[in-house]
Amino acid sequence: MKNFKQFALGSAVALAMGASGFATQAVAEDSNYVPLLTYRTGPYAGSGIHIANGMHDYLQMLNERDGGIGGVKIEIEECETGYNAQKGVECYEATKGKNAIVYNPYSTGITLQLIPKASVDKIPVLSMGYGLSAAADGNVFPWVFNVPDTYWDGASVAIKYIGEQEGGLDNLKGKKIGYIFLDAGYGREPIPLLEQMAEKFGFELVKYAVPGKEMQNQSSQWLNVRRDRPDYMVMWGWGAMNPTAIKEAVKIRYPMDKFIGVWWSAGDDDAAAGGEAAKGYKAMNFSGVGTDYPAIQDIKKLVVDAGKSQTDPKSIGSTLYNRGVLNSVIIAEGIRAAQELTGKKAITGADMRMGLETLDLTKERLAELGLTGFAHPMKVTCEDHAGSSPVFIQQWDGEKWAVASGWIEPMTDMVRPLLEAAAKEYAEKNAPWPARTEACPN
Repeated sequence: MKNFKQFALGSAVALAMGASGFATQAVAEDSNYVPLLTYRTGPYAGSGIHIANGMHDYLQMLNERDGGIGGVKIEIEECETGYNAQKGVECYEATKGKNAIVYNPYSTGITLQLIPKASVDKIPVLSMGYGLSAAADGNVFPWVFNVPDTYWDGASVAIKYIGEQEGGLDNLKGKKIGYIFLDAGYGREPIPLLEQMAEKFGFELVKYAVPGKEMQNQSSQWLNVRRDRPDYMVMWGWGAMNPTAIKEAVKIRYPMDKFIGVWWSAGDDDAAAGGEAAKGYKAMNFSGVGTDYPAIQDIKKLVVDAGKSQTDPKSIGSTLYNRGVLNSVIIAEGIRAAQELTGKKAITGADMRMGLETLDLTKERLAELGLTGFAHPMKVTCEDHAGSSPVFIQQWDGEKWAVASGWIEPMTDMVRPLLEAAAKEYAEKNAPWPARTEACPN
């Protein structure tokens, strides 16, 4: 296992150094190389650090406890993107030649840049619960995976949950739902679906864009919220935007139990920023919270306590840390599946694509991994690369998150046809888009 490194590519000089560093570190032939595109610096670091730590620590734990996967180690290497699309592409180009088997962009902007490259370079893109929603259509995007859910799945759950609070979706007619979002590809991604749902169910959608450079200065947006008095607020935020929005909502005394964030607006630090007054804030989630899982305890003992991690021990079990863990669970299970399919120990990106396309994380398998109840069972098929798994609502009690709902199914009857139409439109706009030639391994 090579030394765990962080690469800052904030300038041309830093990029050259980073690329040189990658070039001089040979990847062992009997290993599986997983580059992690992370951001531990910049305005999104408050969220990105926890994700990076969770991803790294689970993979490192498998190395320490099991000797890797299938008898070979996982080679882990980070590249700092700063949540910047150009830097993300630079990281990709600097690492792909080392037999990278999968990419986790952790940015919708970077994901959009890598999607056209995936089929050319034969390396799958895993954008777990983010990225291009249309990529769930495996017939059009055989190299992209957004399991367990797309942003359109999440948007449908938010509206479905609000409908439940009002006694049914029919009762949304005449309601006003505010949507505050990071004004980037990430925040804009759910808007087409939200607009169609507004038309179908008769509610008014009021949009509040937050430019990336103004994430920590949202007073004007929240003054508009106070003026408009929406019945509910839905947030698609990340990094410094989340705690700022929660503090501003508290300041205008918006009812926090009617403020619902996407799963990336569910960080412990996000909610805690509002103090006791943030009590009641809600967010979607699809991964477990807390440390009461044998696999998390193994991470703590073998990686964090052993000094083989950058993780603050106090953050183990937090929402975003555990989200990073789930991301690496999917990576690891994809590797296992690819090894079984091919008979190889050291696999290629093409092998990994097949592994991800046969991913079947059952309740029994989660238990075997020491993660009973950590996530809802999820399954990928050749046609469906997201799975549209159920999510739940969690609520801040002033000190910690508590589960506030059962598992809520996305509204796939509405979402899936729109996803398929969007996938077709994407292919037409980016013609000639390669037709799928990959055989289905299922």
